[in-house]
Amino acid sequence: MVALAFFSALFATASVGVPSVLIVPMSKDLGWSIGEIAAPTGLRLALFGLSAPFAGGLMLKYGPRRMVGLSGFVLIIGLIISIFTTEKWHLWLGMGILLGIGPGLTAMQLSSVVASRWFSERQGLVIGLMTGATATGTLIFMPLAATISDLYGWRAAMAIPTIGSVISIILFYLFAWDRPENINIPRLGETEVGLAPEPYKENFVVLSFNALFIGMRTKLFWILALTFMICGISSFGLTQAHIVPFCGDLGVPFAAAAWLLAVIGVADLIGTTGSGWLADRYDNRWLLTIYYGFRGVSLVWLVSSDPSYAALTIFAIIYGLDFIATVPPTVKLTIGRFGREIGPAIFGWIFASHHVAAGLMTVGAGVSRDFIGSYVPSFLFAGITCFIAAASFYFVKNSDMKSSNI
Repeated sequence: MVALAFFSALFATASVGVPSVLIVPMSKDLGWSIGEIAAPTGLRLALFGLSAPFAGGLMLKYGPRRMVGLSGFVLIIGLIISIFTTEKWHLWLGMGILLGIGPGLTAMQLSSVVASRWFSERQGLVIGLMTGATATGTLIFMPLAATISDLYGWRAAMAIPTIGSVISIILFYLFAWDRPENINIPRLGETEVGLAPEPYKENFVVLSFNALFIGMRTKLFWILALTFMICGISSFGLTQAHIVPFCGDLGVPFAAAAWLLAVIGVADLIGTTGSGWLADRYDNRWLLTIYYGFRGVSLVWLVSSDPSYAALTIFAIIYGLDFIATVPPTVKLTIGRFGREIGPAIFGWIFASHHVAAGLMTVGAGVSRDFIGSYVPSFLFAGITCFIAAASFYFVKNSDMKSSNI
């Protein structure tokens, strides 16, 4: 189940990320500015996040198997429209709306649902591994797409996530199960097969908003939503779309800059998986304090120096290890506080803050670059907000993390 979810997430998020590395060749081919192409990218990230709360309700109501099928259908339609883009409305519909909503229907909900339903032990490690697939799928295919774009054009590069998504979605739909109880096996770490809960009678919108109202009554929810918003600003919203143009401003060739994203992706898979292992063993509040603090330092250093390509590579490794290492401890805190059934749905709302902020940051950084001619203010802003996030966990007390047994 973990392997099926891993590859489904890998290619679904590749569909979100690959168009970002194609901003420069698309701008040259279509004659549109970086800001005009970055705007649908911002919408894609925002819709990816805004879909997450309802993905939580949909997962509760219909289960991950059917939702991955629906998500895949919307995703593939969006990819096809994107490949044949010639007008700006094609860009907004394909790369903006459908490639945001499609993957967003499962989003990071899939990893939290699989971990909470199939595992009573090692949840953090499982979340780290599958979350690593999310970021790695976004980043590791970018340099390959950039190379194909240089050789055959950006439309050919879009074939990578299209083919991978078709294969992974078919495999998941054929071989995955919603719960271990469906095949009469216990959760990992338990010896007896549990009883599956009764099917939910409410519609998915009611389930989603019920989860929100439960979360809003706690201080922990607001702190996690705020800090995860900052995570979105300082990760996907900044580097996914803008690290390649930023490197271009420094004189780094397009393909070489794109390969830095692969370095970030590989480092992220290692870092996020390691973060999951740590989240099973140590206080998640202090892990998050460390992660946000180091990320802030790395971003401020990047724009305060005049880095060579070697220094950029070192930055990519350090920043990549911390890219979304914040996810396992954030999910663990959420499930620990709100329970394994409703916890993933509440995390959907927390995740929404992440990608809405990422979308706004993508647009803002692009507009800033067009008008100011520099990415320095955007990177400094992201770094400073990371320090705010790191300090926030001082206010989370043990009583705030007490399980409500929901």
